[in-house]
Amino acid sequence: MRELLGLLGFVALVQGVLGLLHEFTRRHVGLVQRLGLLDGYEVYASVALIVLAFALFAAAGGRRAG
Repeated sequence: MRELLGLLGFVALVQGVLGLLHEFTRRHVGLVQRLGLLDGYEVYASVALIVLAFALFAAAGGRRAG
């Protein structure tokens, strides 16, 4: 379970950073800008993904093995 939470945290972190990179450099990377649902809210969604990633990392670190 720790590995799954860590993997999900890593994916969320990468997508959040790529979303912010897209907003500041206009390079077409990441999935956040490709979702039509988030038009106009890409920065907020990217920051939320980064916060979610740290929460997932904290949950993965707090869980006991076995």
